[in-house]
Amino acid sequence: MKIRIFDTTLRDGEQTVGVSLSPDQKLSIAKKLDALGVDAIEAGFPVISNGELKAVKMITSEGLSCEIAGLTRTIKTDIDSAVDAGLNYIHTFIATSDIHLEYKLHMTRDQALEKAIEAVEYGKSRGLQVEFSAEDATRTDREFLKKVFGEVAKAGADRIDIPDTVGYSTPEYIAEITKDAIAATKLPVSVHCHNDFGLAVANALSGVHAGASCAHVTINGIGERAGNASLEEFSMALKCLPYEQKYETNIKSELIYETSRYISKIIGIKVQPNKAIVGDNAFGHESGIHTHGILSNPLTYEPISPELVGRKRRLSVGKHAGIHGMNAMLAEFGVKPTEEQSQQILDKIKVLGDQGKQITDVELLSMASDVLGEKGIKRIVQLTGFSVSTGIGIMPYAFVKLNIDGKEFIGTDYGVGPVDAALNAIQKITGKISELRIKDYGLASISGGSTALCEVTISVEDAQGNRVSSKSVGEDIVTTSVQAVIDGINRIMLKKMLKEKQVN
Repeated sequence: MKIRIFDTTLRDGEQTVGVSLSPDQKLSIAKKLDALGVDAIEAGFPVISNGELKAVKMITSEGLSCEIAGLTRTIKTDIDSAVDAGLNYIHTFIATSDIHLEYKLHMTRDQALEKAIEAVEYGKSRGLQVEFSAEDATRTDREFLKKVFGEVAKAGADRIDIPDTVGYSTPEYIAEITKDAIAATKLPVSVHCHNDFGLAVANALSGVHAGASCAHVTINGIGERAGNASLEEFSMALKCLPYEQKYETNIKSELIYETSRYISKIIGIKVQPNKAIVGDNAFGHESGIHTHGILSNPLTYEPISPELVGRKRRLSVGKHAGIHGMNAMLAEFGVKPTEEQSQQILDKIKVLGDQGKQITDVELLSMASDVLGEKGIKRIVQLTGFSVSTGIGIMPYAFVKLNIDGKEFIGTDYGVGPVDAALNAIQKITGKISELRIKDYGLASISGGSTALCEVTISVEDAQGNRVSSKSVGEDIVTTSVQAVIDGINRIMLKKMLKEKQVN
């Protein structure tokens, strides 16, 4: 059975506190969602602002392959705005729970039902496909909810949506009212689940089990309060879990991680590290028991292959590390210690780990160098020149000169600050060489006073998703940041060079 994916990142997702998208940003995200394979995009709420109307118009005129919907209240001017935006598909809603009727709408049940019917009829008279939502459906009197759905179906609605507006439902109850809606309308039913109790994806799956043919979802699960059902979790559950494999979607799973990162960067909300499927730690392993199992057979501690969602497996070292995982990491850099040397390196790692410190790839290689007596693990990239300029009324500007494997490269760029400008200049150079990008940047003070030391930790990632981490300590934030980046770049380029040698 094919399950329809209705993505509301651009509407419900944009209602996340602190998120506001320009028309151009919304269009760029819509293109990404279309490439991902969603069946429908809720492009926005056209009546709320001129910018929103413009954004929806831009998306509807782009010629995307998926359906484009717009949100409207059960008000004629809202529906007219949707038509003005070039839409032929609306998602219209009115609250049906007693708490909303009394305290928000100041309406009786009959008045709300009348408004719902009028909106559906008006939408159909304007030639639109109409999906009707009973807002706060899961807190609505069950018999009244069935009546509303039945009447809007008679009025000509094409689809019915069941919103769990405040994430109040359980999987069992969402299944019951999904069956009610199907019986009352004989129409395709969608479920729109919020995550206030962490049940959004479970509720969406339960709705599908009960006969719903569509789920409303967002990338990274963004949305008001605790967010919405996450596209990546919902679609991969249908694709991979053994009890779900009778269901299919049109999602191109290998594009999930790329899409997640792209949207996260635009909206400015970082994905939590332990987020399923797309979080930094979702395919990361440190425990010695786990890394040993992973190296023997990835299925021991990974339910799916990371490549299935466009990702790479990541091993790390710390106090939980074991020799197998540590040696696998060292081997990626061409370092192959003896059994005795491996134990010495691991002992050093555990001492730092017990002090509560995170160990970067560069620190791991430094420890290996100390034990092996190799003080010169190859540095492919050398910083040979560097300056920054900044001041009041001046956009920060950086000049960087790098020697990469014997060749000189110069990069200049601007930034919002001197560190940003320097990192942008470095990325200009390394992008030409190996498409590297700085994934994460962290700054901490480790001493006080006028001569305070700062600690910069960064992660560098290549186009294939391979990542290394680096840390540098110094008095000057900009210089320390640049050195941490250079160290990270060295390690990822060394890793890449070794892999290319193995292939050849």
